[in-house]
Amino acid sequence: MTIATNPSVRSQSAARATASTPAPQAIEIRSFDGAVGAEVLGLDLSQPLSAEDFARIHRAHLDHHVLVFRDQRITPEQQIAFSHRFGPLQIHVLHQFQLAGYPEVLIVSNIVENGKPIGLGDAGHFWHSDLSYKDKPSLGSMLHAQELPAEGGDTLFANMHLAWDTLPTHLRDAVAGKSAEHTYLSKYAELQKRSPWRPNLSAEQIAEVKPVVHPVVRTHPETGRKALFVSEHFTTRIIGMPEDESQQLLAELFAHSVRPEHLYRHVWAEHDMVFWDNRSLMHLAAGTPDHLRRKMYRTTIEGDVPF
Repeated sequence: MTIATNPSVRSQSAARATASTPAPQAIEIRSFDGAVGAEVLGLDLSQPLSAEDFARIHRAHLDHHVLVFRDQRITPEQQIAFSHRFGPLQIHVLHQFQLAGYPEVLIVSNIVENGKPIGLGDAGHFWHSDLSYKDKPSLGSMLHAQELPAEGGDTLFANMHLAWDTLPTHLRDAVAGKSAEHTYLSKYAELQKRSPWRPNLSAEQIAEVKPVVHPVVRTHPETGRKALFVSEHFTTRIIGMPEDESQQLLAELFAHSVRPEHLYRHVWAEHDMVFWDNRSLMHLAAGTPDHLRRKMYRTTIEGDVPF
C-alpha cells in the first residue's frame, strides 16, 4: 500500500532536516613551516560544526599534530562540547584547580587571588606528554587563552615521530622492545619546593596516580606511525635495566627528542585555542614573568592503552 503524503508536510520535514544539519564553514588550514603544526582560519567553534568540517579538523590534527584555532570566542561549555567529540574527557588529579561548575576544565594560571592560586601556575615546567602516567594517557589536549601576558607565556612542542625517525641506530637498538615507568609524582616534591602552585596531595589523589608502564616506542593508534614515548617529567626508569644505564639512556632520548629541528614554538594571540596530539608530541611551557597575568582553560581527551 502506498501512503500519500501532503506536499506541505514533506517540505516542512525537509526544512527541519536542513535546519538541524550545520552548514560547512569557510575553513582554511595553513601548515606551518617546520617540524609540526598548522593554523585553522575561518572556523567558529561557537557555532555547530558539520560532520564534513569535523572530519577535516580530525584529519588535519592527525597530519599536523598541533592545530591553532584562531580567534575562538567560546564558552567553557563550547570548549567541552568540541573536546568531547574526540572522546571521553579526563579529569585532572588536582581537583583544586577545576573551573567552578566545570570539572572537565583545568585552570592553568599564575594568578593569585586572596592569597591563593586560582590555577596550576607551573604546568608544563618540564617536557611531557599529558597524563602519560595514566593507564590510558591523553589522546590530546585543548588549551584556550583567557588572559595573556604582554611578554612570555609561549608553549613549545616537540615532534616525537621525528624524534623516532631520526634516532641513531645505537639508540634504536637500545630501546627495542623496552618499556618504561611513568609516574605523576616523579618531580612533584621538586616542584613543590620551587613554587606555590603544588598543593599537598590527599591519599585519594595519590591513589589516582599510581605508576604505570608503557612502551618506550609507541604506535599511533590512528596513523600507525611510531613515536618515542618518554619524557623528563613523568618517565622515571626503563624496566629491566640497571638504574645507571636506565638514566643514561633516558637522558640521551630526552636530549635527542628536543633538538631544535623537532620543535614548534607557539606565540599566543588573543582567543587562540591550541589542540595538540599527546600521542605524537611532548610540550613545554616557556614561562611567564611573575608580575604578568596568564590564564588558560584546558580540556583533556582520553586516549588508548599505548602499544
